[in-house]
Amino acid sequence: MSNSHIETIGSHVEDEKTSTEHHWNSENSKGVLTGNIDPEAERALLRKLDFALLPLFTVLYMINFIDRTAIGNAKIAGLEQDLGMVGVDYNVMLTIFYIFFFTFEIPSNLALKHFGSIWLALMIVLFGVSTICTAFVQSYGGLIATRVFLGIAEGGTLPGLIYLLSRYYRRSELVMRVGIFFGLSPTLAGAFGGLLASGLLRVSDIGSVTSWRKIFLVEGIITTSIGLLCIIIIPADPQKTRLLSESERALALARLSADQAVATRGRKERTTLHLVIQAFNFNTAIYTLCYIMINISFQGLSLFLPTVVASLGHFTTVESQLRTVPPYLVSAVWALANSYLSLKTRKRAIPIIMSVSLMVIGYSISVGTRNAHARYAACFLSIAGGSPSGPMLVTWGADNAAPDTVKAVTTALIPGLGAIGSIIAVWTYLPADAPNFHQGNSLNLSTSIIVCILVAVGAAYAHWENGKRERGERDYRLVGKNEEELVQLGSLHPAFRYQV
Repeated sequence: MSNSHIETIGSHVEDEKTSTEHHWNSENSKGVLTGNIDPEAERALLRKLDFALLPLFTVLYMINFIDRTAIGNAKIAGLEQDLGMVGVDYNVMLTIFYIFFFTFEIPSNLALKHFGSIWLALMIVLFGVSTICTAFVQSYGGLIATRVFLGIAEGGTLPGLIYLLSRYYRRSELVMRVGIFFGLSPTLAGAFGGLLASGLLRVSDIGSVTSWRKIFLVEGIITTSIGLLCIIIIPADPQKTRLLSESERALALARLSADQAVATRGRKERTTLHLVIQAFNFNTAIYTLCYIMINISFQGLSLFLPTVVASLGHFTTVESQLRTVPPYLVSAVWALANSYLSLKTRKRAIPIIMSVSLMVIGYSISVGTRNAHARYAACFLSIAGGSPSGPMLVTWGADNAAPDTVKAVTTALIPGLGAIGSIIAVWTYLPADAPNFHQGNSLNLSTSIIVCILVAVGAAYAHWENGKRERGERDYRLVGKNEEELVQLGSLHPAFRYQV
């Protein structure tokens, strides 16, 4: 290549840098960049957002998880016998649920981006109604039908909640918030679900609703009621929400702009196939593979924990339900601690590896001993390690995804394709493998080790790519781009730095 040609490319890059800097300076004059944001006003806004969003989102994902895993509590309360299920019918039913669960995650998130938060409220109502219907099924086919609708409705809940949070919080702030609602919700749901199921099995029948049917009826009524309330109270996008005053809305949009390589003032770009495809990148692939592995090891144990606990001794149904509660309570504490560590260190890979290492230890114990007390202790480690790992992976994906369409697809893609792991998980604890479940625990041990390796690869790639951008080796991407095209570069923009 001739020197004159190199100089021409260099001048184009400098022109684009100058154009971008002018754009940033123009936005800066409007009070967009961090330096012109009042720290006191920002802290006040954060407090308001935390108090308004986090309790609501925690409750919403908690009921999602309770409704999804209630099937495990119903299983040991007589569901299979009442519906004439035999052999692996239970596993087939769970597989069908997860197929619809992950199929609808990306479409649901794109619909949420288009229609707003009302879409999420309607999905919550739908999975509440589906749960109520489960209380009245009289056949295996009827159960399959309700699980199909439950999978369609629940599939978009988690990515939708994370996407909405990403529209309010900076990248550095997102991990703690997702850690709170996503890390706490499954653990609290596991604990509360076990207590609720054991309590409902002790109360009198509700008309023709008996035994395990009471679990679905009461949980479904609670969910549907919350979903209807959400139609009114769930916050809209920062550009439209009634939650914020005009000055708070301006500040919220300024924070979104300041957190991007190219300032957008909170505007959403047009959804295009090109941007959807842009979400399918190396980072997303690594996080998705990790999420699949985490789901194999965590979801499998979560779905079958009542069964696993029941195999550790001669317990009544209610005693088995109650023994599933303590592991989830310990998990809630670890989820918060792990998220706080990630927030303070501004790292994602190290906290994930720390959590997954607990799973490695837990499943090693489960494989290595038949002692009932040791295996019950292993449940604490495995549940605690798996609980924050999924949320941290989705947060890592959201951190490293831009612009808005790419982020919407990424936050749906990781847990969406990750649900493939849940499909595999339903086949890890088979009746023939009881009571020690050696094959299931061995598989979960292997997947946990693989996650540690993949996370290290993802961190190394992010560090390598950031280095190339620091040295200006990605500046060629600015050549010939107009303002809209610069925005659409998103995480590919040379000024964008990946979170490690």
